[in-house]
Amino acid sequence: MGTIWFWIVAAMLTIYVVLDGFDLGVGIVYLFVARDEQDRRKAMHAIGPVWDGNEVWLIAGGGTLFFAFPLLYASSFSGFYLPLTIVLWLLIVRGLSIELRAHTHDSVYKTLFDATFSFSSLVLAVFFGAALANVIRGVPLGPDNYFFLPLWTDWRTGPNPGILDWYTVLGGVLAGLALALHGLLYLALKAAGVLNTRSTMLAKRLLPIVAVITLASVPATVIARPASLEHYQQHGIAWLAPAMVVVSLATIAISLARGWEWRAFLGSCTYLASMLVGAAAGLYPVVLPSVGTAGRSITIDEALAGPHAVRVGLVWWAFGILLAIGYTVTVYWLFRGKVPEHAEGYGH
Repeated sequence: MGTIWFWIVAAMLTIYVVLDGFDLGVGIVYLFVARDEQDRRKAMHAIGPVWDGNEVWLIAGGGTLFFAFPLLYASSFSGFYLPLTIVLWLLIVRGLSIELRAHTHDSVYKTLFDATFSFSSLVLAVFFGAALANVIRGVPLGPDNYFFLPLWTDWRTGPNPGILDWYTVLGGVLAGLALALHGLLYLALKAAGVLNTRSTMLAKRLLPIVAVITLASVPATVIARPASLEHYQQHGIAWLAPAMVVVSLATIAISLARGWEWRAFLGSCTYLASMLVGAAAGLYPVVLPSVGTAGRSITIDEALAGPHAVRVGLVWWAFGILLAIGYTVTVYWLFRGKVPEHAEGYGH
C-alpha cells in the first residue's frame, strides 16, 4: 500500500508540473515573446481559462501528501518553512497579476502587472526546481525526523548543506529553462501570427541549452547523492525514465524542425514527466533522504499513515481524482484551438 501511495503522490505532482508548468513558462518568456499589447492579450488568452484549474493539482498533491505521509509532510513543511512561505506569496502575486491586468485599462498598471507576472513565474519555477533538488540531495534530519536549513552555508553538498548550493542552483536553473521551453511550445501551439513565429524561433534556440543542462544534471545528481544510482541498479525498470527523457528531447527537436506543434508540446510534456519519474525512482523507497550522521532517512513505511486510513482514503481519493480529471478534460476541450487574433480579456 505504501508503494501505491508513493506513486500516487508522485503522479499528482507530475501532473501539476506538466499542466501548471506551461503557464509558468508563458510567464517566464512573456516579456520576450509578447512585445506589444495585442500579443500580450493573446498570451494571457492562451492560459486564461486554465491557469487556476492547473494550480488545483498542486493543492490536491499537497493534500494527498498530508493524508498519506503525515510524517513527511510535517518534517518537510517545517524544515522548508521559509521557501514555502515565499512560494505562497509568489503564487498570490502571480494570480493577482493575471486577474488585475484583465480589469485595468491604464498602461502604467498593465506594465506593472506584466512585470510582476513574469517575475513571479520565473522565481516560482526556480524555487520549485531548487526544492526538488533539495529533496534529491537530502537534508540534515535529526533523531526526531526534523531539520533546519539556512538559506546557504558554503555552497557545497554534504553534511552541512543550505537551501542553496551548487546542486540546488543547478536544479533551479534547469527548472526555469525547461518550463520556459514548455511555455514557448504551448504558445506556439495556441497562438498564430507573429507570436507563434517568435515562440517557435526562441524554442529552437532554447532546446539545445535545456538538453545540455539536462545531460549535466545526471553526473551532478550522482555526485550530490550517490545512493540515487544504487536505486536504479536495484530496480532496472527505472532506466526507462532517462531513456524517455532522451526520446522526448529528440521528439521536440524533430517536431520543431518539421512544424509539428502538437508533437513538440507533447514531447515537452513527456520530458517533464520523465524527469520527475526518474527523480522519484532514484529516491524510492526513501521519501526524504538524510545527510550527515544525526538522523536516518525517512522511508515509505515510516512515513505512511495507518493501514485503515490509507485503505479508506484510497476509495475517496479515487472519487475525488475522477472529478478533477473530468473538470480538467472539460475545460481543455471547451477552450481547444488557437487563440482568436483579436483577443479581449484573458479567456477565449
